[in-house]
Amino acid sequence: MSELRFQVPGMTCGHCVNAVRTELTGVAGVDSVEVDLDSKQVVVHGSAVDLQAILAAVDEAGYEAVGIS
Repeated sequence: MSELRFQVPGMTCGHCVNAVRTELTGVAGVDSVEVDLDSKQVVVHGSAVDLQAILAAVDEAGYEAVGIS
């Protein structure tokens, strides 16, 4: 299982968190998603997760992922 961590600076409310979480959980290979609104940090756990698919999902939710590690 792999883990991706990144920031989503544009998240400001619970709706933002739900939008990001919903899009990310729809990505193939994603097992779980943790979103912390206070720190604006997102952690994605999964196997064979495609980084481009993660970036596209965050973009589809209307946000930008930064500081991916």
